Amino acid sequence: MKNIYIILLTLLTMNFVLAACSDEEPYSTADINDNPRILDPTFIDRVNGELPVIASISRDADFTMNLVVTPADHCTVSWLIDGEEVHTGKSIEKKFKAGNYHLKVVVTTTMGKTTSREGILKVNPLDSDPWADDLAFERIVAVGRTAYLYGNNLDKVKNIIIDNQTIANFNYSIANDVIEYIIPANLVDGTYRLILVDNGGFEYGGDLVKAFKAPVIYAGSERTNANIEWIMNGINLDKITRMTFAGQSIDTFTSQSESEISFNCPDVEVGEYKLSGTAADGMAVQFYSSDACVTEQNVIVSAATELWAGHHYVSWDFEDGNPNKVFNLISKEVFSTLKAGAMLYIHCSIAPEATYHQIRTTTGWWSDLSGTSSIDLTEDTVVEVLLTQTVLDQIQNEDGFLCVGHGYYVDRVTVL
Repeated sequence: MKNIYIILLTLLTMNFVLAACSDEEPYSTADINDNPRILDPTFIDRVNGELPVIASISRDADFTMNLVVTPADHCTVSWLIDGEEVHTGKSIEKKFKAGNYHLKVVVTTTMGKTTSREGILKVNPLDSDPWADDLAFERIVAVGRTAYLYGNNLDKVKNIIIDNQTIANFNYSIANDVIEYIIPANLVDGTYRLILVDNGGFEYGGDLVKAFKAPVIYAGSERTNANIEWIMNGINLDKITRMTFAGQSIDTFTSQSESEISFNCPDVEVGEYKLSGTAADGMAVQFYSSDACVTEQNVIVSAATELWAGHHYVSWDFEDGNPNKVFNLISKEVFSTLKAGAMLYIHCSIAPEATYHQIRTTTGWWSDLSGTSSIDLTEDTVVEVLLTQTVLDQIQNEDGFLCVGHGYYVDRVTVL
């Protein structure tokens, strides 16, 4: 009898525990002084410093998400898009125009304690929508000057809206599906979201541009060789009056335009040096990298010879004639000066929004260079190609050198 009593008591205790665990609000009993936590969904960590895509939806669908937080009865939830609060509450259901959005969720307790998660909300256009792709640096624009949009169905665009200002006069090229437009001269430096408007007044997302009045160098400044012409690309570069490198002042340039500046690199030893610059109005030159600007650039002077520098997107999904279908920016005449046995280094960075990343090095006839094959890229990479005499002959006999594939940028090509 005693054993039966013990068994019944044990079962009663277990039933009580199970009943407590099935409470509809399991986190409501958390103390008001507890730290806030987001229990569900799980937000992916940054990848190579980049925010992850936490949702990818069509622009005709709602973005929906439900948060499970604790302490549930003592928290408020704010939803921020590009730094602005657009919603409060533990659940959101909202439409967005096509584009990439910086989503941040902030959970705050009544005691003022906070936690947050963030990521990219990717809203995809419909196939028939006008849409501008982000191919290279066309999203870095100069206030009051010409900018470009490359994309699909851009012939449907009647107006472009930026900062509540309508741009109705622009040039459209049907050959490359590109719009050439002027950034309003009264913009202050900052990030702006474009809106594309069709003849019926319907508004489509055009994603973001970053506008600057100062000179901004976005390619060619991070590496160079001593005693060669150093070419850099950007915007407003015709405003630069002085560059300072390795403690030396440079005010004579071999070429200078809105988009390019070059000068002879001083005779310095291999190593790392500082680069800065000044515009005519006293503004500091900006160096753009990794989605941020600095006024002083660290520069590596190496023994390798730089053949090309920039940020050229490659995808064989583009139609023939599109400049980003291939990388073909080093002429075969350059390769005719190279010696067999040299090593070619192709510095690549992946496009995180692409579904896959693959590179092939070929001749102008799309024949694989001898000893090479396609390479799947999972991160920013330096691809090496041994320039045997066979490879150099291929390049001369088959109309040059190409990088083909999908989902990556060619940032720099050197030879050693």
